[in-house]
Amino acid sequence: MISLESVMNTLHMFDKEKLDIRTITMGISLLDCGHSNGEIARQRMYDKITKKAEKLVSVGESIEREYGIPIIHKRISVTPMAVAAGASLDTDYVAFARMLDRAAKTTGVNFIGGYSALVQKGMSKGDKILIDSIPQALSETELVCSSVNVGSTRAGINMDAVQLMGQVIKETAERTKDQDSIGCAKLVVFANAVEDNPFMAGAFHGIGESDTVINVGVSGPGVIKSALEAVRGEPFDVVADTIKKAAFKVTRMGMLVASEASKRLDTPFGIVDLSLAPTPARGDSIARVLEEIGVDSCGAPGTTAALAMLNDAVKKGGIMASSHVGGLSGAFIPVSEDEGMIAAAKSGSITIEKLEAMTCVCSVGLDMIAVPGTTSASTISGIIADEAAIGVINGKTTAVRLIPVIGKDVGDEIELGGLLGTAPVMPVSQFGCERLTARGGRIPAPVHSMKN
Repeated sequence: MISLESVMNTLHMFDKEKLDIRTITMGISLLDCGHSNGEIARQRMYDKITKKAEKLVSVGESIEREYGIPIIHKRISVTPMAVAAGASLDTDYVAFARMLDRAAKTTGVNFIGGYSALVQKGMSKGDKILIDSIPQALSETELVCSSVNVGSTRAGINMDAVQLMGQVIKETAERTKDQDSIGCAKLVVFANAVEDNPFMAGAFHGIGESDTVINVGVSGPGVIKSALEAVRGEPFDVVADTIKKAAFKVTRMGMLVASEASKRLDTPFGIVDLSLAPTPARGDSIARVLEEIGVDSCGAPGTTAALAMLNDAVKKGGIMASSHVGGLSGAFIPVSEDEGMIAAAKSGSITIEKLEAMTCVCSVGLDMIAVPGTTSASTISGIIADEAAIGVINGKTTAVRLIPVIGKDVGDEIELGGLLGTAPVMPVSQFGCERLTARGGRIPAPVHSMKN
């Protein structure tokens, strides 16, 4: 029997604490669509995507209506396109990106991810073709998201790919400069990328996944902050326990939506990603949670410790609520998508260097950070290398989603719209690293990669 108190508590989380299901993401394998003729391959892919996902949006909307649960985005992820398109004889994959964009618009989803390559140990011909095409692909599409994995704990860091991605990000910024370089907001560079991530821009359908799958990403920073307001001044044991209980409730909501979506779409349930994903809306901020824990402003001394505790407690609460937790799962710290982070960046309490320290203990990495348009490709590559090193050494996922905004400098601001939010342009180091990134080769895997 569900108590009236439980129902009212849940309604309060939706109405006052900004709880939502961030995304239902359908993963679709394109491995059976390959063909040496690119046109035939693209038609096969388009047909499969639009058939498998034809009811995704309508089912999501019906669940919203019936349960009163806000579901912000419906998304699709596909097999990394460098793999799926690799059988074709095409020497340019932009047409595959256009096909993905058309399929996304046909199905009505918000984004489609998987214009991706996995090059942590080296690049195949298809990988190189795809990476070279990213700037044009992202400038000519609206809903396509791209990702490249350049490192892993098992393989080390592919510095040739790191150097190349610095150049790709700069060119993508230039090609979309009329829209505040928004193309870079749809491009993420990973180390230790996971195969079941439902969140954009990094979602792709891993080759170890089933033919189709439903993954759900939850949110809930507002729920955590509200719960913590009731235990102000209490010791950290109480704080951690409070976060775990709140995370349990949030994850159970994700499980309900995932189960319903899986059943109605006749698609296997994959995972619930229990990440705390903020939005630009006031009251839905990771930064404000950290401030509730006790720092005056996000970025102040103690911020990394607070984030570490938050991330761990969220995971502990979430895994009790679902047998299949995956994706990234923890706390996201995107600057532009978090009103508290935006405020901290504007006040100077948070810097890229402090954000890098925080990525050692959070779920992803340097996310949605606008930097001056004059930032060099080698500096961007150096930032990617640093972040990849954190992931590789610590055996965790890290990522970089930088936006070098052409024509903008420190103190300026860009408006990206929707969940992408508002980004203050933040300073980067004026000291370069071109000699480092020009070395190329591969940084070897750490000794603890030898686990067999």
